[in-house]
Amino acid sequence: MKEKFYNRARFLALFTIIYNLVEGGVSVWAGAADETLALFGFGMDSFIEVISAIGVWHMVRRIKANGGEARDEFEQRALRITGAAFYALSFGLALTACINLYQQHKPETTVWGIVISLLSMSFMWYLIRQKTKVGLALNSPAILADAACSRACLSLSLVLMISSIGYELTGIGSLDAMGSMLISWLTLREGREAFGKARGMSCSCSCSCSANQRDTP
Repeated sequence: MKEKFYNRARFLALFTIIYNLVEGGVSVWAGAADETLALFGFGMDSFIEVISAIGVWHMVRRIKANGGEARDEFEQRALRITGAAFYALSFGLALTACINLYQQHKPETTVWGIVISLLSMSFMWYLIRQKTKVGLALNSPAILADAACSRACLSLSLVLMISSIGYELTGIGSLDAMGSMLISWLTLREGREAFGKARGMSCSCSCSCSANQRDTP
């Protein structure tokens, strides 16, 4: 029975990698084409999530092989790279959002932001449910923490959806920049979480992991 759930966990990790690559590519392209900073930042976040997802996939393979959940050097390096990338993205988004507010920039359209955010929320909900089910079946704090941290992506999608719908309804360009600022704040928290995990700390960020989930990936 455990073999089945380990295979399921590995599938979910690979699905997360592939999905984030596709979502990131479409979001960055559409965000650049429509001059939508919130959507562009959302896409860049998806690419960074791929690095983290690769670390999770590696973790699942290792747990299946030896049952241990302590991080190895590969996972710690992936987490540090992920954390640094999130910090850089957060700074870049915040700076660009301030410039856009000053220049009163308006996107051409935010329709793509609405479509992508709705799709992302659907997929993230699926991943949260499935990873939680697998984590409980395997009694794995690491997989449960990964499931909980998928809620951070759900929060990003919600911010993108609200700012995109708000702009389409009102035409207020600052809503896109404000959405970008919120995404910047969330990515900053994700960066802090990644470095915390690399140091072996418990998850304490926007993903709301419980304090007793030690040795998260």
